[in-house]
Amino acid sequence: MKRFIPVNEPLIGEREKELVMQCLDTGWISSEGPFVNQFEEKLSKKINRKYGIACSNGSAALDIAVAALKIGSGDEVILPSFTIISCANAIVRAGAKPVVVDADIDNWNMRTDLIEEKITSKTVAIMMVHIYGLPVDVDPILNIAKKYNLAVIEDAAEIIGGTYKDKPCGSFGTISVCSFYPNKHITTGEGGMVFTNDFSLSERCKMLRNLCFQKEKRFVHEEIGWNYRMTNLQAALGLAQLESLDKNIRKKINIGESYNKLLGEVPSIKLPLKKTSYANNIYWVYGILLEKKLGKADKLMKSLSALGVGNRPFFYPIDKQPVFKKLGFFNDIESRLCSEDLYEQGLYIPSGLSLNEEKINYVVDQLKKSLLRLL
Repeated sequence: MKRFIPVNEPLIGEREKELVMQCLDTGWISSEGPFVNQFEEKLSKKINRKYGIACSNGSAALDIAVAALKIGSGDEVILPSFTIISCANAIVRAGAKPVVVDADIDNWNMRTDLIEEKITSKTVAIMMVHIYGLPVDVDPILNIAKKYNLAVIEDAAEIIGGTYKDKPCGSFGTISVCSFYPNKHITTGEGGMVFTNDFSLSERCKMLRNLCFQKEKRFVHEEIGWNYRMTNLQAALGLAQLESLDKNIRKKINIGESYNKLLGEVPSIKLPLKKTSYANNIYWVYGILLEKKLGKADKLMKSLSALGVGNRPFFYPIDKQPVFKKLGFFNDIESRLCSEDLYEQGLYIPSGLSLNEEKINYVVDQLKKSLLRLL
């Protein structure tokens, strides 16, 4: 069988099996089980939030966050152009208008210096997203939000376990979210969580994830919600994974540093920033950018795949998504954004926790071979 190193493989150990078996042995497999509350409490404490609301996936967490803030028709929400579509989906599904801000070509995060010019009388929130393991510059966003009385939604899906100015990512803004997809630092298979320090907001999130049942009149509904509950089985996985979070973040950093060392002298590619003035990169994924003389990244991706090295393209810009164009969004953007260059020239290579030195060396060797063919 031909060798293949995937982009990611989750680490599932004996502790995960132990807690999952407890669910099966006791019959607590639904969202009613005790591990859900434990997972919410322990992860919230880890990132210095008062309340955590576990849900079925990261996209569900975004839906809940937007709905909890009562964002809707006629409202505008500012978000990065360079991010996964789930962020904009939650805004559009709520009936609001997404307004994009371009990415910084060096750190790949939203340019905070361009946010203020996007604010209108309809703007109600800023959605800030930490990209690929390096935080966005949070303080300028919080200052702008305070100045204009805007809510802040923090998407920390790619950086749980990371910090901004020594404070945990996920702890900023009005409300924050994360994902527990198998490629994340904590996985529950599928899963997500919403965080806030506001009690009334947390209660609203709990209601929205549970079909908007009311405590006094269970089957009388004043709002439309979702069945976005997390199961006890998922939470069992999450609890076990949380116990290894710090160790796994150190391993992610070691993987990134190994790639930096081995690829540092390779011409015609740009490596991810190691750090900024406010944060260190924890390398959720290890991305590279090709110089334009090598052509677009898709040729390199095909070559790597043929050599048994998994890879993925960078995010496709939100403002270029055909589905949003059909809905009439972003037609006012005329100039080319840096996020389009990131998509065309960027890719990421295997970055999962199962990587060892031998696998990293293999990936680097095949990457060098593929790059030589492009020169």
